Amino acid sequence: MSQETLQTLTWLIPAGPLLVFFLIVLFTRNNRTLSWVLAWAGVIGALVLSWTIAFHMFGTYLNDDITHPHELLEHPVQIASSIDWLPIGDYANNTWLQMGVSVDPLTAVMLFMVSLAVVMIFIYSVGYHNYGKPPGTVKGTPNHGKEEPMFSRFFALMSLFAGAMLLLVVSDNLLMLFIGWEIMGFCSYSLIGFWYARDYHLKPGDIPHIPPRQAAVKAFMTTRVADVVMLLGIVYFYRTFGTLNFSQALSAGSLEHAAMEIGVGMLGVMALLIFTGTVGKSAQWPLHVWLPDAMEGPTPVSATIHAAAMVSAGVYLIVRIFPLISVAIEGSGAGWVIAGIGAFTALMAATIAVAQNDVKGVLAYSTISQLGFMVAAIGIGAYIAAAFHLITHAFFKALLFLASGSVIHGMEHGAEHVHDHHTDPQDMRYMGGLRHKMPITFWTFLIGGMSLSGLPLVTAGFWSKDEIFADAWYVWNHDGNVLGIIVFVMLALAAFLTAFYTTRQISMTFLGKPRTPLAEHAHESNGFMTFPLVILSIFAVVAGWVGIPDNFLGTEGTFVNMYHHFVGATIEEPIAELYELHLVGHEIGTLPWSWVPLITSVVVALGGILVGYLVYGRKPLTKDQQDPLIRPLGPLHGFLQNKWYWDELYQAVLIRPVVYFSEVVVFEVMDKGIIDGIIHLVARVIYAIGQGAKATEEAVFGRAVDWVKDQFLSMTREVRQLQTGKVQEYVLVSGLIAAALAFMIIFLINYGWSEQILNWFQ
Repeated sequence: MSQETLQTLTWLIPAGPLLVFFLIVLFTRNNRTLSWVLAWAGVIGALVLSWTIAFHMFGTYLNDDITHPHELLEHPVQIASSIDWLPIGDYANNTWLQMGVSVDPLTAVMLFMVSLAVVMIFIYSVGYHNYGKPPGTVKGTPNHGKEEPMFSRFFALMSLFAGAMLLLVVSDNLLMLFIGWEIMGFCSYSLIGFWYARDYHLKPGDIPHIPPRQAAVKAFMTTRVADVVMLLGIVYFYRTFGTLNFSQALSAGSLEHAAMEIGVGMLGVMALLIFTGTVGKSAQWPLHVWLPDAMEGPTPVSATIHAAAMVSAGVYLIVRIFPLISVAIEGSGAGWVIAGIGAFTALMAATIAVAQNDVKGVLAYSTISQLGFMVAAIGIGAYIAAAFHLITHAFFKALLFLASGSVIHGMEHGAEHVHDHHTDPQDMRYMGGLRHKMPITFWTFLIGGMSLSGLPLVTAGFWSKDEIFADAWYVWNHDGNVLGIIVFVMLALAAFLTAFYTTRQISMTFLGKPRTPLAEHAHESNGFMTFPLVILSIFAVVAGWVGIPDNFLGTEGTFVNMYHHFVGATIEEPIAELYELHLVGHEIGTLPWSWVPLITSVVVALGGILVGYLVYGRKPLTKDQQDPLIRPLGPLHGFLQNKWYWDELYQAVLIRPVVYFSEVVVFEVMDKGIIDGIIHLVARVIYAIGQGAKATEEAVFGRAVDWVKDQFLSMTREVRQLQTGKVQEYVLVSGLIAAALAFMIIFLINYGWSEQILNWFQ
């Protein structure tokens, strides 16, 4: 396939879903069947194009001699195409801001994952949203067992969501990436608040929920805070490098020049500004609070946000700019900031998930925790491990969310059967015994849960977590950097808790006997929903096998870490040059074998699963039985169940003061008191001036006019007295006037004035 053809196909990857969005909005919004058919066509077309590009690049590398993995790095392959978009700078030199697409090994892997996950979610959505809208259905409220209102609207927004993520992935510059980034922000806002009319009437003991419309605003505003800071970083990026193109700006020569111009420390500031966007998008502390509430959207939306798009975009961004990050890590404290935020987020979210009862809420905090693993890996320089975990996490987390949606779907059918609309179908305390009611959902959920837990040697999650542990141990054991051991210990604790709360979730949901009539009458979901579960469960296992370490168990040449060598080739050359320039501390290479990371991975995974089974699985919960963790944890359980009181803290420290400041200081004092006071004062002054002018006009001009009028009237009255009406008096007066004129003329002639007067007229 020619390079020109590959470039054209790359441009078309996001075009299909974006076009479908407009087609549904403009033409098919009243035809529900045609809407989802168009949506399917758009994402399947994007999958075909994405896999064509991805497998072309996979094949290029596989055609090399894989017995020597380093040879895979000798002939890097990249598909790139750009167009002039806007004229900038010096018009005489014809300088343009360019927009373009680029596919390298990292992009190829992302295209493979994103397109597959999106297609599975779209197939699942047709079964999740059923048919036959009943009379009296209220728009903006869920109606499971019947058709969801705004069916076409859902697939239009999901298509736009998918198109934006694909646009972000293939972008070759920060501006185009930011456009896709912001479109996803709009889509997440619209889809989280999809059931905008939904309200909750909570009873004591119910899981706290906020209405979807509030959750949507919370997500939008929280991520916008981060996006503003990120935009400042993008502006600084352009100011420093003179371009937004990744390959141009992040070359070794460009980074060396920037380091000399502004200093390595300022490059660290730039990296942290851009990283703030990841903190918001990927829900890292302290901007993590929006993601759990995002579960108020439909389950396919949750799967898209947590696996295929949105949060994955944040990690992808910092992996994409890793050459800049690597220089910042080496020459500033950026690594401590990034790794510290990631490790703390991973451990904190894992502790919260232990005490949650919402089946989707547990997975939400699991996502926050696993993203913390990736961010921490970036902070210690392990960008390949972060990218690897990003891919494996997408598969098993999409599987888990779709399976949890299947569970909720089954529980809601049970609620319809027994006419119980007060019991929360997402509360795991009301489930139990679903293993026999929903066997396909159970086994696929089990596979996804074990992959999340890192079940050794079998699941994808084990291999990607193990690589992160290996990198953290290397940073400590080889480099002597204390950051490595801190990250290692914190992530190990988080991994243990992950295995524990996952086993707890599986036990409370599927094992034992049904604890409510809803669970008793639940049944397996339809084929549209179970088929994606089966497909994703396969990838939740085998996706990790491409990342088995080269020297696993101390062997040489037995295994080939294809993922490491393939994705490492993305930036192998600039990192090698930066190493020669002493701007980074390591090249991209195979880590020396150590038993410590492997043993740690095995122990924390199996230990967490074992403890979870002993507490929840060996004797499953019975109806009305208290959670076994409540008594031993005491007040700590309430602390964890209330999510470390982060929402309450933000309410007290940020939201309420801001609201108070807005309502009292801004509105009452500044707006009504100062601004309105000044406006009213100006109005009074102008009114007073007007009244003074009126008084002056009345006193001065009015009286003068009246005097002139009076004098004129008086004169006319005097003149009128001369008008007696007698002819003889008029003749007398006329004769006297004529005599006077004759006398004057004779006088002028006698004294020679007549000639002078004639000369004047001439």
